[in-house]
Amino acid sequence: MEVFANAGIAALASMFVGVLPLGMAVVYAIWPSEQRLALVRPLSVATMFAAIASLALGGINELRYISRTGQLAFSTTIAAGLAEGLAPLFFAFGCLTIAWLCVTIGLSRHP
Repeated sequence: MEVFANAGIAALASMFVGVLPLGMAVVYAIWPSEQRLALVRPLSVATMFAAIASLALGGINELRYISRTGQLAFSTTIAAGLAEGLAPLFFAFGCLTIAWLCVTIGLSRHP
């Protein structure tokens, strides 16, 4: 949980984008309609792009840290930075997994 507590604004924004398709998928599971399903798809793509952008930003920040410190050996500090860069990716794809499971429930209920 410390990884999420140390997340920056860009990582938090990326994680917020991951909640959008999840919310829409829950709405679709409760009240299935083609219009709601059509919204889940582009929101899912936006979540994937936000997750990849956040991962790239985490890599950039880690490379900046290495360039400032001159530390080329792998250390616990570098490992922590890499973990912080991967956390939004994990969160986004976790949200997408749950979202598409909700879509599956909605599809089973849709006439």
